[in-house]
Amino acid sequence: MNVELNHRITGAGNPLILLHGLFGSLENLGGAAQRLQDEWQIHALDLRNHGKSPHTASMDYAAMADDVVAYMDAQGLDRAALLGHSMGGKTAMQVALAHPERVDHLIVADISPVDYKPRHDAILEGMRNLDLSQITSRQQADKALNEFVEILGVRQFLLKNLVRIPEEAREHSAGAQFRWRLNLPVIEACYPALAEAPSASGPFEGPTLFLKGADSAYIQDKHRDQISKLFPKSEVQVIEGTGHWLHAEKAETFATLCRRFLT
Repeated sequence: MNVELNHRITGAGNPLILLHGLFGSLENLGGAAQRLQDEWQIHALDLRNHGKSPHTASMDYAAMADDVVAYMDAQGLDRAALLGHSMGGKTAMQVALAHPERVDHLIVADISPVDYKPRHDAILEGMRNLDLSQITSRQQADKALNEFVEILGVRQFLLKNLVRIPEEAREHSAGAQFRWRLNLPVIEACYPALAEAPSASGPFEGPTLFLKGADSAYIQDKHRDQISKLFPKSEVQVIEGTGHWLHAEKAETFATLCRRFLT
């Protein structure tokens, strides 16, 4: 069943839908939104079980793509350009492959249409083992998470999902002060499906741009045949000096390449 996705609309022009990655929210592509909203109407979405969107008992790319199409229907968007990063990139690919008539341009940021081995086991273990009943500050949460996730920037990204519970909503004065905003149990349970390739067979014949972080291994030479098979009118451009978070590490370059492709 489709869910009504939380969203933010800015700018004016042809519609451009932004889809974030795993553990993220619509804020993650905020830099791209700010730089592109002068020419496009930006629709930034929280995917299911993330951000402020509803929690569901399951999630896979077919379901998330249907959520996006249902959002387009609700907004009266017959067609739109899609820009997705990582998990959001796979969701965008699923929309384009399953509903090609709804997509006029597709931008996929640092992900390929292939299966991946698990890469987030330590993150999931760290988030699961964070005893929220004992956490009284973000600093304390960061210290506890550091046992599983060494990179500060990754911890800061993950802890954006830690939100303070309003005092009136706590069961008693000694109750938990924080909760996870995302649906951690379902994300962990569905993680194998999220590591898989999009399920729709396509192909998508529209213009497609794959953006790769030069220091990232998510788009590899061995993936090129599958990319070409599913997206025959695609090109791959590499942003030097960036990893998987290319949209944040070189935001201006990322937005410039998106702008050139969309126009």
